[in-house]
Amino acid sequence: MPKNPSTRWTVIRDAALGVPAARDEFARRYESVIRAYIESRWRGHAPSSDVDDAVQDVFVDCLRPDGALVRADPEAPGGFRAFLYGVTRNVARRTEEARRNDRGRRGDGGPDPDELEGREPSASARFDRAWAESMMGQAAALQEERAAAGGAEAMRRLELLRLRFQDGLPIREIARRWDAPAPLVHREYAAAREEFRAALADVVRMHEGGNEAEIRAACSQLLDRLD
Repeated sequence: MPKNPSTRWTVIRDAALGVPAARDEFARRYESVIRAYIESRWRGHAPSSDVDDAVQDVFVDCLRPDGALVRADPEAPGGFRAFLYGVTRNVARRTEEARRNDRGRRGDGGPDPDELEGREPSASARFDRAWAESMMGQAAALQEERAAAGGAEAMRRLELLRLRFQDGLPIREIARRWDAPAPLVHREYAAAREEFRAALADVVRMHEGGNEAEIRAACSQLLDRLD
């Protein structure tokens, strides 16, 4: 992930232009979000192979020449999250309509369209949670990159977050392991959390834009979606 958050939008622009590395990065970054929505909307009505096909259809819509990514606007309300959600939802609906017509010709029936559309609120919520997870992952990667450039103390703060959140260790236990005063570890923990918040704010700024108050609110919403 580039050090300058403003340059990260170029991944989307370069992917639209057909740059292979950007296309690969785009797929890695957003596949889980797209898949989460489609799986939630089609749960119990489509095999995994159909979900796989729909995910690929979203990428085709985005990445083909003159595809959806060409129209992506970093200044649009909701930023890239709203844009990707709209593309994913449209692909799902288009696929449902095609399959409904095909089954109608064969007389096979199929899922009730009202039932699938009735799942939209839960599918939308699953999309938002997967989006939040993706933003947290990107923020963690950005913090790690900055820590690597910041030297040993910054890397130690990164390790502190890992011990606290991934391993679930209390600060007093970390202080004991490090043979360090607990108040010092508490201060380093607070600094590490601020570094993560700054990284998350930069990731949100790139994806959604807005003023500082709006970015803080968006960060809070992302954290709430993971509760």
